[in-house]
Amino acid sequence: MMTDFSDLLLPDTVVQGVAAASKKMVLPQLASIIAGAHQLDAKMVGDVLSAREKLGSTGFGGGVAIPHGKLPGLTKVVGLFARLVQGIDFQAIDDLPVDLIFVLLSPVDAGPEHLKALARVSRRLRDRAFVAKLRGAGSPDALYALLTTDEARDAA
Repeated sequence: MMTDFSDLLLPDTVVQGVAAASKKMVLPQLASIIAGAHQLDAKMVGDVLSAREKLGSTGFGGGVAIPHGKLPGLTKVVGLFARLVQGIDFQAIDDLPVDLIFVLLSPVDAGPEHLKALARVSRRLRDRAFVAKLRGAGSPDALYALLTTDEARDAA
């Protein structure tokens, strides 16, 4: 089981210091970053993420949200990790403000891959010690290193 996200994230898709007043404002910002890194249509990405949020919040507690969706034209599952300047209301399950967001985009026909990636990300972001490290990381490089280093290697 891969615990690192080097297959999902690029250095350009790990960002910190994102400022937004609301979920409605943050999704287009994140859509624009991930779209730029993968030559996608930012508006289409934003629409897909917003449509998914309308079905129910992807804020699963502990200040973490995983907005996700399927996008025509993608060939593999891609992600973006963002740390916000301050938590925003995400209508999360525990009503806590969200300050860590992991966006996942999958090809339209990626059934199992999409669910596997989602399960992997949510499992990792339920780990309180790991989440505390993400909140404490001083730079996007440090965040990227944390997210893309396999835990198993650390223990060796």
